[in-house]
Amino acid sequence: MSFWSMLGTFFISPLKLVFECIFQAVYEIIANPGVCIIFLSLAMNFLVLPLYKRADAMQEQARDTEARLAPGVKHIKKTFSGNERMMMLQTYYRQNNYSPANALHGSVSLLLEIPFFMAAYQFLSHLELLKGVSFGPITDLGAPDAMISIGALTVNLLPILMTLINFISSAIYLRGFPLKTKIQIYGIAIVFLVFLYTSPAGLVFYWTLNNVFSLVKNIVLKLLKPWMDRSERSKKRADKAALKNAAAKPDRRLFIAAALFLTLFIGLLIPTTFISASPQEYVDLNYYFSPLWYAVSSFILAAGFFIFWFGVFYWLASPRGKVVFERVMLIFCALSIANYMFFGRKLGVVSNVLKYEGGVFFSPSERIINGVVFFALIALMILAAKKLKSAPRMVLAVAAAAVAVMSCINIFTAAKSLKDIGSSKTETGPHFTLSKEGQNVVVMFLDRAMGNYIPYLVNEKPELKEIFDGFTYYSNTISFGGHTNMGAPALMGGYEYTPVELNRRDTESLKDKHNESLKVMPVLFDSKGFDVTVFDAPYANYKWIPDMSIYDEWPRISTHITKGYFGSTEDKQQVIDNNMRNFFVFSLMKCLPLELQPPFYDGGNYLIAGDQNGTAFQINYGMSQARGMSQSFMESYKVLENLGKMTEVKDSGKGSFVFFYTDAPHETMIMKEPEYIPAPVVDNSEYDEARKGRFKLGGHSLSITNTEQIAHYQTNMAVLLQIGNWLDSLRKSGVYDNTRIILVSDHGYYLYQDPELLHVRKGKYLDLDNFYPLLMVKDFGAHGFTVSGEFMTNADVPTMAVKDVIKDPVNPFTGKLIDNSEKTAHDQFIMTSHDWGVDSNNGNTFKASGWAVITDDIRDSSDWQFIDDNIVLKEHRIP
Repeated sequence: MSFWSMLGTFFISPLKLVFECIFQAVYEIIANPGVCIIFLSLAMNFLVLPLYKRADAMQEQARDTEARLAPGVKHIKKTFSGNERMMMLQTYYRQNNYSPANALHGSVSLLLEIPFFMAAYQFLSHLELLKGVSFGPITDLGAPDAMISIGALTVNLLPILMTLINFISSAIYLRGFPLKTKIQIYGIAIVFLVFLYTSPAGLVFYWTLNNVFSLVKNIVLKLLKPWMDRSERSKKRADKAALKNAAAKPDRRLFIAAALFLTLFIGLLIPTTFISASPQEYVDLNYYFSPLWYAVSSFILAAGFFIFWFGVFYWLASPRGKVVFERVMLIFCALSIANYMFFGRKLGVVSNVLKYEGGVFFSPSERIINGVVFFALIALMILAAKKLKSAPRMVLAVAAAAVAVMSCINIFTAAKSLKDIGSSKTETGPHFTLSKEGQNVVVMFLDRAMGNYIPYLVNEKPELKEIFDGFTYYSNTISFGGHTNMGAPALMGGYEYTPVELNRRDTESLKDKHNESLKVMPVLFDSKGFDVTVFDAPYANYKWIPDMSIYDEWPRISTHITKGYFGSTEDKQQVIDNNMRNFFVFSLMKCLPLELQPPFYDGGNYLIAGDQNGTAFQINYGMSQARGMSQSFMESYKVLENLGKMTEVKDSGKGSFVFFYTDAPHETMIMKEPEYIPAPVVDNSEYDEARKGRFKLGGHSLSITNTEQIAHYQTNMAVLLQIGNWLDSLRKSGVYDNTRIILVSDHGYYLYQDPELLHVRKGKYLDLDNFYPLLMVKDFGAHGFTVSGEFMTNADVPTMAVKDVIKDPVNPFTGKLIDNSEKTAHDQFIMTSHDWGVDSNNGNTFKASGWAVITDDIRDSSDWQFIDDNIVLKEHRIP
């Protein structure tokens, strides 16, 4: 951020954000940009009306004072000169409690108008939503109105109309003002005419509406109000208000303490807390931008809101208004702490674009409790402000200091994690080789690919059987954990790396054991002379961006990071720009009452104005319609699109081992049907209606009742189709039959779609779909598409990868034989913990919330047993 952009963020961005949120909130209800502009004008004018009334009063007071002092000033200037005149004027002003700086009070209205105009200009003049949209006689709100055409000459009528209304309003307002002031005001109106004449009609329409509001206000305040104020009732009301103002005792230090606390808490602590939890999640190696700048932007924006603009409102308020303002700020401080610390803590995983996987929803009981807390805190804070006097501001000052310290710790933690991030960057374009003569083994790790979907996907698109010719789908497969840090080690290393076995090695760190599992197959194949390539080893060195240096000891192993490599810089910059704005809005949302959080969250859009056709994220409108594309998904999907280009075929050689990881199935989005491809605008209404029976198959059913469920289904289909395109390229290159391909995932996901997989535990449903990974295997020379009900786990992958390729395969790190004999030697234990963060669940043993035991059938409830702690687990564990 440059110095000037920081200034803009501080002074203008808070106002622009208010403009945008109001506009988008109305647009989502009415969906008419012209009407939204009308509502925006009304909302903003009523919002700032107290400011302008107070500014007008100050201006009138300054003008009256100047008029009262004018004779004395004139006499001094006539009688004295030089330093003597200056000294006499200073004495005269001091005697009358007047400072020449008070003359600025007469310019307050103009000074207020400038930033509001700049915010409106920045927002409306570049709003894509207005382009090509007509409203009444305006043919295009995104272009000059050109309402009058005389031959080849066009005249923009709106700016002229705006100026005429401005002249009439000014004529009423300026009654009794000196000529000099009138010339200034009329001159400014002409400047606005020239400046806005070629501006988009939407912006001019907004400013015209503002002038209409100003005209009405001046008629009421300048013409009607003096007449109405003559009544006895009005005089009594004015006297009563004056008495209340005189009795009010504002505490400026309380306001400052509250503003400082909110700036630090909302602008800095909350953003740095989320960033420091997983700093690398917000980084793109191919377009590096430190996520700490998101915290800087949020902090400056918060300071602009709570210190500067709230300070302006506070400064212009009457004494009684200041007291009310202080108490509102104190209440909001208390509510912010309560809402952030105690509510909305179980919303799940939030993405790098601040989008919750499951959305923002709260149960009725949570809402009721939050409502009770809301009113209780309001009463408590009002009582504290009245009775405890200085105590609230002292508490806020201490809290602000504590928040500042915690924020600094978060920043230090994030900076430390980001320090060596550049070492993971891929220096050359990602590629791998396959041999036409030797045996190739490819393990494709598809994060969160759903094993339960395959029958339904094949039923909808029977051509998948031909595309995946030679594959066997294993329909009875389990994972050992519901998250990557628990499910991946066994997938990569075999049965020595299940959560149970890793916990038994309790003198070694989870990070070291995880790294070891990632190296088992690559190092083994490398030792046998295979060309080995590893892509995006998940959580390598327990880093969000894989630290591929774990393979440095084996120089023949090629490593690459693919995520983001094929993305466009425009898309990446859009993500950055949105995050620079949204971190503050996200933090503010977390501090609001629960009733306000879902509309403020806005499906992850955070009230960014207009339809989202970009690639930062996708906004869903029901289950069949969506706009925009998820950047997180597209960065992984584009790698799948380029698999063919990444593949280099060689005529000879021993063979290749390729480990390929993608999180495309994890980063879901609504696809365009029936092609199942990403598109900026999606409307599947007709297709979904015509094929609504596709989720019922052979007495089984798949529940599709929300966007998360349909997005997972469609994303899994899209990923398989792209892999299918790559398989076709292997056939054409002559390396399909001599290549063993294993498609596997580390876990499924709890979408509550299959009633056969729902188990009641502690009064709540446990969805076993979370432990139901995809497993599909194509062996050498295999043909036909088959289904096997054999009991499998994703820990079988290493055994299947080395079968008949490496004789007597031994784990290069433990010396043990790689096989799957453990699978049938005893029951299998699955970890049911949801502590997926490698930054928190990173000791020597996993933090397990519970364990599940399974015998040999994921769908047979009698095969499942739930155990809650390790003591009981040891009683069941067969040595």
